[in-house]
Amino acid sequence: MAISKARKLALAARYAELLKGSQGIVLTAFSGARVSELEALRRKVRENGGEFHVVKNRLLQLAMKEAGISVPAGGLQGTTAVGFAGDDVPAVAKAIVDAARTSEALKVKGGMVSGVTYGAAEIERLADLPPMPVLRAQLLGVIMAPASRIAGVMAGSVRQLASVVKAYSEKAPAAA
Repeated sequence: MAISKARKLALAARYAELLKGSQGIVLTAFSGARVSELEALRRKVRENGGEFHVVKNRLLQLAMKEAGISVPAGGLQGTTAVGFAGDDVPAVAKAIVDAARTSEALKVKGGMVSGVTYGAAEIERLADLPPMPVLRAQLLGVIMAPASRIAGVMAGSVRQLASVVKAYSEKAPAAA
């Protein structure tokens, strides 16, 4: 069934709005994917603060032009579905990459993060990053490590001084 021109323009405007509000996108090919697989992926992406849409290449190209985003080379060939990521791009990328690893029909084409275009391999590496709370904890550990080492050294020095004073005080009454 053909889509009317008004509907096409509305879809292109919606995609442009999603592109402007997204920190990143993940482009996928879905040839041969079952509807149930795509619906499960949509739910998973939605849980991670994103949206997943099957798009017409020409409409996405128009939306990218309207949003001022360059079209990635080869990203808009064949069947295309797009994951639009809000604030947590790695979480959305992880949901899509995990689905692509378990499905023969779903393939990652590439994506964009903050206006920079990445290939499929880079998007898969992005998906392998730990979740944001884990990254924050690791960063905090790196920041706190020097301070805790200094505190340990200072406590060790004070402990040694206290043991020397104690030993000296125990020795002094015996000598008197």
